[in-house]
Amino acid sequence: MIDGQLRDAGWLVQDRKDMNLFAGRGVAVREVIMAKGLGRVDYLLYVDQRVVGVVEAKPQGRALSGVEWQSAMYADGLPSAVRLKALTRDSRLPFVFEASGSETHFTNGYDQCPRARRIFAFPQPSTLARIVRGGDADPERATWRAKVRHMPPLDTGPLRPAQVTAIEGIERSLAEQRFDRSLVQMATGAGKTYAAVTGCYRLLKYGGFTRVLFLVDRNNLADQTLAEFQNYRTPDDGRRFSELYNVDKLTSAGMLSSSTVVISTIQRVHRVLSGDAAPEGDDPRLDDYMPDAPVSVSYNADMPPETFDLVIATRPARRRGSASRPGRCGTTGAITLPDYPG
Repeated sequence: MIDGQLRDAGWLVQDRKDMNLFAGRGVAVREVIMAKGLGRVDYLLYVDQRVVGVVEAKPQGRALSGVEWQSAMYADGLPSAVRLKALTRDSRLPFVFEASGSETHFTNGYDQCPRARRIFAFPQPSTLARIVRGGDADPERATWRAKVRHMPPLDTGPLRPAQVTAIEGIERSLAEQRFDRSLVQMATGAGKTYAAVTGCYRLLKYGGFTRVLFLVDRNNLADQTLAEFQNYRTPDDGRRFSELYNVDKLTSAGMLSSSTVVISTIQRVHRVLSGDAAPEGDDPRLDDYMPDAPVSVSYNADMPPETFDLVIATRPARRRGSASRPGRCGTTGAITLPDYPG
């Protein structure tokens, strides 16, 4: 199962005797013998011909919490020939995974306070390479988890008090890293979308974020949100948001590689993740589609979890006693961090 999950994410899984590090950008080598007395590592991960991490395999059903220490020793325990080409951070390999086939935990050594986090799927080799580049460019603030702790003061001039509270609360939650999501509730007309755009701009410019998914629950709201991003004037130099970052709606062809903010309904995202072609134009039937049972999301290499650093899901609040009509009492927005390894 772990072999298959690695292959789905673009890794070439090889046996030690058949190892060919030039076969692809990311190579996972099974059962590598470590230094004397340290046994074997289940998988040794290479990116661009350099060892960058390990995968510790555990039996299915075994709890993964608490086993990260077992993988941490491998940097010093690498065979001498491998150690010369290994990428290390603080004398250890930076990327450590524990996996059972049904569950995967990941520790990113580039974080200021590395700890194991549960993720949906193995990241692609290019994702780990991007984290390495970020660490080389800014060793002290290699990932967004470090950058969000040093955000500049918020320009409160063009904002209402509720918007200031929302933005500062989101940034504080990200800096404290106690939760992987935040909930913002604002009265109708209080400027929720403007606050969300302001927050996106700050996280993209100062927080180390590179791509945001903005989910709406109606197709017509996607057009309104797109216009809000395009018309937003940045507080520092007055340029429009769309002059600095590409903002696009998710189309039937998927997502443009140049997109920084992607706007879509959850139904359209699910269609793309499922490998189905979403309609070219706005399909009103997607608005009210409700599945008969909970849906499961499978891995899609064209849109892996690390595609987005942040997911913002907005919807109008519902009238009490009526689930079908938008209410006027307020609107809600869930700010979610996908299991992006960075």
